[in-house]
Amino acid sequence: MVTGRPDALAEAWPGVRAVATLDAALADAAIDLVVIATPNDLHAPQAIAALEAGKAVVIDKPFAVSLEEAREVAAVADARGLLLSVFHNRRWDADFLALKAELHANRLGPVRTFESRFDRFRPEVRDRWREKAQPGGGIWHDLGPHLIDQALVLFGRPLGITCDLAVLRDGGEAIDWADAVLRYADKRVVLHADMTTPAPDVRFAVHGARASWLKSGLDVQEDQLKAGLPVGREGWGVDPLPAVRVDGASGRREVAPGPPGDYRAYYDGIARALVGEGPNPVPAAEALSVMEVLEAGIESDHRRAEVLL
Repeated sequence: MVTGRPDALAEAWPGVRAVATLDAALADAAIDLVVIATPNDLHAPQAIAALEAGKAVVIDKPFAVSLEEAREVAAVADARGLLLSVFHNRRWDADFLALKAELHANRLGPVRTFESRFDRFRPEVRDRWREKAQPGGGIWHDLGPHLIDQALVLFGRPLGITCDLAVLRDGGEAIDWADAVLRYADKRVVLHADMTTPAPDVRFAVHGARASWLKSGLDVQEDQLKAGLPVGREGWGVDPLPAVRVDGASGRREVAPGPPGDYRAYYDGIARALVGEGPNPVPAAEALSVMEVLEAGIESDHRRAEVLL
């Protein structure tokens, strides 16, 4: 692991070797895969360096700070025939897995409106790169890729996007409020993220021709990791707040439980893909589609108009 804190690494992960620089890691012929989890503006240059060193690459979302940068990275991977993947881990959230199963079973009927939200209450601006007015800063680059990727997985490419981005907190520099509408021929998809909501709304509100599916709360895996719970222990990824399905005709409400979330599934897929035993779990082409919508959202905000896709 590339880190400036080798002692902390040794305490947290005994046996994991620390190196001081990315160049040192790239020079190690024993390393086949490089995982990039650095500030957003470093994703593209570090990914290109790793690919040019002959390494397969996983990049944390967002793919890059711009579509142009993301395309440059993908072109290098294609030219060298190397695996390139983006860690869109929210595909393996418990609530999203439950929602996919709900839609696959057609329990709601054709979806008419779909709302996906990340509401946070962080009224004080913190001194960190995510909250700076710099390339890749702000909530649209932070949470927008999650929201967009999930929508594309479920519904494919939209016809257009209308997006409103704002800085609402006192002393804020970077975007901290984002609202977007993806237009499809037969539905509307609303994506929202902010840092200004004391009482969060539902995480998902999906309304079909026959029923609605409502989900509160967030996937627990991130909090479990922060609390030091060993990955895979009993209860890992289990959602304590299952969704509720509401029948449109009768008004009857019933709990709609789903499977536990498990981000390990992504890296299981990467391991298989590296040895030719399975597909890339998030190929670069899919991550590029996310970047296209993300960047179109920024253009829509600047133009104050819908941008066609």
